[in-house]
Amino acid sequence: MRRSLIVAAGAILAGFFAAGAEAQTQRDVIPAGNGRGTLDQRLSAKRGGGKSAGPILYHGGPVLAVPATAPVNVYLIWYGNWSGNTATAILPDFLSHLGGSPYFNINTTYYEVVDGVAYNVENSVHYSGGVNDNYSRGANLNNGAIAAIVANAISNLGLPEDPNGVYFVLTSRDVKLGGFCGSFCAWHTHGTIGGADLKYAFVGNPDRCPSACEVQSTISPNGNPAADSMADSIAHELEESVTDPDLNAWYFNDGEENADKCAWTYGQTYVTSNGAIANMKLGGRDYLIQQNWVNQGAGFCALSF
Repeated sequence: MRRSLIVAAGAILAGFFAAGAEAQTQRDVIPAGNGRGTLDQRLSAKRGGGKSAGPILYHGGPVLAVPATAPVNVYLIWYGNWSGNTATAILPDFLSHLGGSPYFNINTTYYEVVDGVAYNVENSVHYSGGVNDNYSRGANLNNGAIAAIVANAISNLGLPEDPNGVYFVLTSRDVKLGGFCGSFCAWHTHGTIGGADLKYAFVGNPDRCPSACEVQSTISPNGNPAADSMADSIAHELEESVTDPDLNAWYFNDGEENADKCAWTYGQTYVTSNGAIANMKLGGRDYLIQQNWVNQGAGFCALSF
């Protein structure tokens, strides 16, 4: 019932306020990077009325995909058992067409200041490949295991050590991780791995908890509800990894990052040929992808810029 409120009726959960200022305040809460909360949490917050967090603020830290670091390279680590799952085709295809899109262009409204010069994020994403990890840390994980999985992918599975990249650990349905499904659906962070400051993210398989993390659980644009919802979470965490990679660049004074303000909101939608709901086409596929916060003027949630 909760999901039908969002999807079947094509409803839009309202956006939030503000954007654009460039000063830090003492009220600021440093983001934790785990803002991709569950559907239940977002609906509960909206029923409670929500609060304006004030303008989105630049806190002086670096961003990705500026001229010196563009494009942002994205790597997928398929953790667990993904045999026969069409997600292994859907998600690389999504990332292969994300760069240069009107949707990712929203991130160009953010910038990094170096020696008094502002450098805007470029609309440049490159899918740089993926590897399979056959349960190197078992099927019952904690958050610390995600960094170890990334390190293993670099040391033993052939991924490069890339400070300009974002590594996504995607877990199969049988893999447990503390907090997943209850507190979050995905998160991003950074850490020192192999001597480099690397950016990485966790995206769990929503089939483990459809009511919490799966936007459309019966019919979805690409016939795989979990994969389609994971594309939505990947978009969210990539936006934040680009504009707030070290958790010290762009965020609101309550600690929420740009994508958090638009989480689980989808703007104008349409019905696909299989009866699913979507809001954008990238390459030859339809997707239902959350809006992102446009850092221009008063700021607003949108699907393009």
